[in-house]
Amino acid sequence: MAEEESPSVMPKVITFLSSMLEKVAESNDQNQKLQQQHKISVFHGLTRPNISIQNYLERIFKYANCSPSCFIVAYVYLDRFTQRQPSLPINSFNVHRLLITSVMVAAKFMDDMYYNNAYYAKVGGISKREMNVLELDFLFGLGFHMNVSPGSFEAYCVHLQREMVLMQPLSFAGKSLKTHLCFNEDESSHQNQQQLAV
Repeated sequence: MAEEESPSVMPKVITFLSSMLEKVAESNDQNQKLQQQHKISVFHGLTRPNISIQNYLERIFKYANCSPSCFIVAYVYLDRFTQRQPSLPINSFNVHRLLITSVMVAAKFMDDMYYNNAYYAKVGGISKREMNVLELDFLFGLGFHMNVSPGSFEAYCVHLQREMVLMQPLSFAGKSLKTHLCFNEDESSHQNQQQLAV
């Protein structure tokens, strides 16, 4: 679990992930203001939570005791979810619920020992009933595509690190990076095949 890995690794993952999600949420908030149409899901809160994404991830890390790899897998799941659900972009109204759900699902899939939904609900500041609904909706939103290959895992780690080093803006030539956190996993496989061919 979390204590098995280097304690200095986790704060970096939290910092990188929270910074990326903050940018994505802000960008999508701006895009939704322009579009005037908002699709609301079970992940959408009535108001923006008072806790920052950084503090929320730190809270999850502190109390959920899941492995650092769970946070990377949760990141993969969030990206898959937004790719499969393009009408539900990550924004400041849903990012916290998506986070607690993706981390919980990742812990259940990745770790040998994990807490139950009631515990994650308490950590996330929601009811057990809501946690159960969020988990179910998230799994269907992912199409139950839970497996993350070692190559995909590494590609997401590298991408997250590269994004934080480069601090790239969220728009290029007037085009927004709406809903996607990074890239399609098929692109990573294609890049790996090209590298192997060389």
